[in-house]
Amino acid sequence: MEQQLSVKGRVLGAGKPLICVPVMAEEKAEILAETKRLLAAKADMIEWRADAFARAKEPDAVQNVLAELKPLVKDTILVFTIRTKAQGGLLELPGETLQILHEAAAESGAADFIDVEYFEGKHAEQEIIKLKKMGAHVIASHHNFQETPARAEIRSLLEEMQAGAADVVKLALMPRRMQDVFDLMEETYAFHEEHPNRPLITMSMGQMGMLSRVAGEFTGSCVTFGAGAKASAPGQLAMEELARVLAALHGGDHGTK
Repeated sequence: MEQQLSVKGRVLGAGKPLICVPVMAEEKAEILAETKRLLAAKADMIEWRADAFARAKEPDAVQNVLAELKPLVKDTILVFTIRTKAQGGLLELPGETLQILHEAAAESGAADFIDVEYFEGKHAEQEIIKLKKMGAHVIASHHNFQETPARAEIRSLLEEMQAGAADVVKLALMPRRMQDVFDLMEETYAFHEEHPNRPLITMSMGQMGMLSRVAGEFTGSCVTFGAGAKASAPGQLAMEELARVLAALHGGDHGTK
């Protein structure tokens, strides 16, 4: 049986979901300032959404930011993400450039996790294996901002990413009706039951999907995303509000940790 994944003293999948807060700033000074604010607020995880960075297509500029982030996040998990327009992000760039940026993040030693859009690249599994050899953990992700597919397809997406060598599987879907939210939550629970030590992150987006963002302790989703200065997806609760809800559901432990 696989061992539970532990990074910087945090076990993914034990008890309350960890709260990950995105940094969506355009300039380096803003990125560093927002990171410091989130660290002071005791965020469990910080996601640098580098697709919002004004110089995101320049590997040297990205590495420069990561070099300054590294000492700041020595005790806090950092996720490096470039979300492409095809997956609801802000940036459109060739797959080769994206891979170069992922490798720059791995080389920096600052990023604990690198998010790889599993179904967008031609050789996602090969890239994941390479990034892991470079010392980074990898999240295999897929985002559908249009709809929630049938349950059989939800399961297929999860299983395909599970087989692709990543450390964590992430799936975000847009609901059109409440049954879509329940379908994703039920498939999350079923997947977690079959793969209890494979960290899994799922969410149903938008106002309708908020239930899925707070129920991870019961369905098996080990990380939930809360908004900092700027939300990265529809339906994100503010970090502080999300922490209160998770604490209440967990049994009254009022804090983000």
